[in-house]
Amino acid sequence: MATNSVDGQTQVEPKTALRMLNAQQQQFQQKVVKVADNVYVAVGFHGANTSMIVGDDGVIIIDTLKGPSSAAKAFEAFRKHSDKPVKAIIYTHSYGDHIGGASAFVEGETPDIYGTESFGSAEGVNKAVSTVKAKRNLRQFGRDLSALESTNRGVAPAMTADHDGGKGYLPPNVTVPNSGLKTTIAGVEIEFHIGPGETDDAMFIWLPKQQVLFAGDNFYSSFPNLYAIRGTAYRDVLSWSESVAKMAEFEPRVLVPGHTMPIRGKEQATTALKDYSEAIGSIYKQTVNGINAGKGPDQLAHAVKLPERLRDKPYLIEYYGTVPHAVRAIYSGLLGWYDGNPTTLSPLQPKIKAQKIAELAGGTKNLTSQMQAALEKGEFQWALELSDHLKWLDDADRKLARKVKIEALRGLAAREYNAPNRNYYVSYANELESGRLSELWF
Repeated sequence: MATNSVDGQTQVEPKTALRMLNAQQQQFQQKVVKVADNVYVAVGFHGANTSMIVGDDGVIIIDTLKGPSSAAKAFEAFRKHSDKPVKAIIYTHSYGDHIGGASAFVEGETPDIYGTESFGSAEGVNKAVSTVKAKRNLRQFGRDLSALESTNRGVAPAMTADHDGGKGYLPPNVTVPNSGLKTTIAGVEIEFHIGPGETDDAMFIWLPKQQVLFAGDNFYSSFPNLYAIRGTAYRDVLSWSESVAKMAEFEPRVLVPGHTMPIRGKEQATTALKDYSEAIGSIYKQTVNGINAGKGPDQLAHAVKLPERLRDKPYLIEYYGTVPHAVRAIYSGLLGWYDGNPTTLSPLQPKIKAQKIAELAGGTKNLTSQMQAALEKGEFQWALELSDHLKWLDDADRKLARKVKIEALRGLAAREYNAPNRNYYVSYANELESGRLSELWF
């Protein structure tokens, strides 16, 4: 299934988009997967994975889901395979869906809890913008969508128990140094390797005897979310690529992602890691080359592509992250918002620009007709952009512009196989329709 089907975007025919998203659901169907004689992975009990390693006199838990209710269900499923006490909990990074359920695994014990020296730095966005980020988070993950509107979240099920998120968090009491750590826990040889990527505080875990590698969120079966549309600070894309390449050097027999199903087989797992690293590195290199050639982010977002041999790899289809979003993030992360073109240095304010656009169209009535024609022809993005100009005009039919925007958003959503994009389009359309958004539609 070819991606980037419409000039760098994740748009296909509606039936194809839905079929692709439905097929991706097999990656997080709820089950416990035995990946080695003493290693079990619980998939689909929440958005992320949690794993259990059975040792001589206890078990080790890697990541703990978002809250104690989902974690308790996963632990109950684990208990069918071992009733030994939990000797250690390991956090691969500090995202809430990996740390919030720890208390459910403790059962009155006091296990060691491992985190990196920089643990807690994963959030990335200043708390000053937490209000708008919370709104965008709801849209990206489709948290307010009905069951009929939902598909999934790209690397996670659509519906998860979030009511107790974070309530089971227990802070690390053992710090993994930046040089890494090799130790034995409950008789299990285990290695901790620092690997920044999606977060700066990430590490991956290696079991040398079983040859199982736990990647955390630096790998999952989708093109990686090098930028999240909910709003994130710059994720160090080059470091991410290098960390995944480092994982590939271990040539694991089993690769356990932070989300989605484990990949079994030395060749399959190693190839997936090498491809993933190459994909991230290629997008970074193409973007940097384009920047140095004087190209702006809009141009690059439509021009940069995955290498052709990687486009149909099941673990690189853009179900979660997208190439265009990654390109824009790399550009702004390296250079900031300004694209170097003096035309964009001090652009017109939106209302004045809208007035000028209306004049070019021959008046507000003509501009409105163009917006409606775009919608009728299925040019949904163009209809959206014209509706955004019309909303600023005092003599425009703003109710009509709002209606067109809602229909165009749903038209785009139906064609999206990228889950965050799809969820965001539908969520925003619902907010517009319900009147929850202001007249300026922010």
